[in-house]
Amino acid sequence: MSGINDYNPSLLRGLWALTVRELKKWLKDPLMVFMLVLQPLIWMGLLGKSMNINAMFSVSSLSGVAIPDIYIPGSLLRPPVSGTLVIPGSLIAQQLQQTFSDVGARIMQVNFGVTDYFSYMAVGIVSMIVIMTTVFSGMSIVWDRRLGFLNKVVSTPVSRAAIIFSKVLNATLRAIFQATVILALAYLLGLQLSPTFTLLNLLGIYAAIFLVGVGLSSVFIAFSLRSTRMERPMQIINLIMMPLMFASNIFFPISLMPDWMQAVAKVNPLSYLTDAVRQLTILPLDGSVLLLDFTYLGIFATILSAIGIVLSWKYLTK
Repeated sequence: MSGINDYNPSLLRGLWALTVRELKKWLKDPLMVFMLVLQPLIWMGLLGKSMNINAMFSVSSLSGVAIPDIYIPGSLLRPPVSGTLVIPGSLIAQQLQQTFSDVGARIMQVNFGVTDYFSYMAVGIVSMIVIMTTVFSGMSIVWDRRLGFLNKVVSTPVSRAAIIFSKVLNATLRAIFQATVILALAYLLGLQLSPTFTLLNLLGIYAAIFLVGVGLSSVFIAFSLRSTRMERPMQIINLIMMPLMFASNIFFPISLMPDWMQAVAKVNPLSYLTDAVRQLTILPLDGSVLLLDFTYLGIFATILSAIGIVLSWKYLTK
């Protein structure tokens, strides 16, 4: 009898069992899986395709503006001639279109790093998936507490770290799966990959997602540990999710933001995640920039996961 009471399962064994349970709960609801993929797909397809920034900066956007004929007195010409030189407005418009036919692509290349907004935003949707998946990771532990499962698993010899890390790992694996599907669909919709892209780059993308997922999930789960009501984590989600998304380079370059927002975006982990994924997919690979992104994400994941584990160890009670 004492042998049974002294049984202590390994951390990895408890982590594996609890993670499989979390994934089974998710996969048993195919409608939820479909909706989690459909929502970012709608953002990418509708917003990414509708915002044709190239057309905004092209001469064709001035097609409704009538360009008048230009009259140049002959006395102003060199050498002076008699009469007046008339330059038709239609000819001026034609010359403008020939000269600035690719001005939209040039502006996009300078400011966004790519020639079309869809590719820029489609990659940013990966970061949007990560934040949406991780912020809701705390909701799962609230449900486990309300249903009594959390009290039961805390009463077992399973390590508390395994309980928390199973939630973290579940959210991270879900984000990686959704990101893979979204990138595949984006490619079918016209995502323009850089010449430096290879399938090995996917491993770097997964590593970046893993780091951000671990950091954010740990904190959100720790905030939700003591809660028995859904309203509390929802308030935290509403307070944090939108600022994290829009104060980053998911939808718009940091260099074009106001100065005060640039300061926020430069410490936002989603900015570094988005930049790392863009470096590995649509931008020419810059090793120094990618190293900076992963260094920041590694420090972020280490600090926040440590905070989350400490809080979880303190507040995870029966």
